[in-house]
Amino acid sequence: MKISDIRLTVVGMPRHTGFVSKHVIVEIEMDEGLTGIGEMSDFSHLPHYSLDTRDMKAVLKSILVGQNPFDITLINQELLSHFPETMFYYEKGNFIRNGVDAALHDLCAKALQISVADFIGGRMKEKIKVCYPIFRHRFMEEVEENLKVVRERFRQGFDVFRLYAGKNLDADEAFLDGVRTEFGSKVTIKSLDFSHLLDWKSAVQVTQRFSSYDVQLIESPAVQNDFEGLRHFRMKVDHPVSEHVWSYRQQYEMIKHDSVDIFNISPIFIGGLTNARKAAAAAEVAGKSCLIGTTQELSVGTAAMAHLGSSLANLNHTSDPIGPELYAGDIVKNPVIYENGYLLVPGRERHGLGVELDWEQIEKYKADDLSWGNVSAHQLQDRTSQARK
Repeated sequence: MKISDIRLTVVGMPRHTGFVSKHVIVEIEMDEGLTGIGEMSDFSHLPHYSLDTRDMKAVLKSILVGQNPFDITLINQELLSHFPETMFYYEKGNFIRNGVDAALHDLCAKALQISVADFIGGRMKEKIKVCYPIFRHRFMEEVEENLKVVRERFRQGFDVFRLYAGKNLDADEAFLDGVRTEFGSKVTIKSLDFSHLLDWKSAVQVTQRFSSYDVQLIESPAVQNDFEGLRHFRMKVDHPVSEHVWSYRQQYEMIKHDSVDIFNISPIFIGGLTNARKAAAAAEVAGKSCLIGTTQELSVGTAAMAHLGSSLANLNHTSDPIGPELYAGDIVKNPVIYENGYLLVPGRERHGLGVELDWEQIEKYKADDLSWGNVSAHQLQDRTSQARK
């Protein structure tokens, strides 16, 4: 039982906002005829550089071909030596390792004729509560546009929302007031997500300004890797504090400084299902809870997160994987399902991740490479098609 080949296919999937996110579909082939699939999700992030997929494929073939796909820990160690952690949120090496690790899990679970959830420890739940993102306000006229999003998604069963905040505070406040006035207790704002845009003192001021609104938690209220700042923020506010995990060292520092209440764990940012499970276990040992984060994946990456979430004992907060609802299309024949504000975990009867590639759709959205031309840093940060004048 050996890995015989790896294939990488780049797709550019438009969001409903018009922004095009680049993803890499990973296929790992075994000599016995099975193929595992994974997803290197949403490379279209800052920092503003691209990767060469031909070089990436050559490196990955040198690591993978001839290996036993069940040697997942050994392969991950080798991947880490080629694509190391750098203590940066959008480290693209983590994206690469995530796609390969997901494909290995899919392949091994298919070989055993079980689901990935059963392969990584079994299911504690069959669905995961998720929230819908409201992207950052730049201008006041976007408030009504975002209230319209809430109305439309509420009709579809989504009753929890996450607000990217901190750029235009007057617009943020107008949105929060509009939601409260129109929906009352029928709609919940899960979090204010500051996305490391503010230092901790500024984040405290904004949180206090919005204190009259019912917000469940605060996310990323300090600049990246400011562990002291995170702790100061946590001591100043009453809300639980959440931060993403993007390296083991970073998580260690947050535990040591007692900086957070909730670890935001996503395979894409920590480098795969294997590492995400370790991060969740470390959180559990430290007495912290978890939520599943996102970069807004397609259905392959989202299915992987659904399997992960179903197996975690300390997943006890509304999570974020809503990507397939944000895009104009998908790359699988059977996209993940959302029902009444929950992400359903693919059933046990579907082996592996439980999704099947749709090559007609892949050809429709296929891209030559990961570059994105003259897209501005502003567009990459706010996930918009163009800046409003």
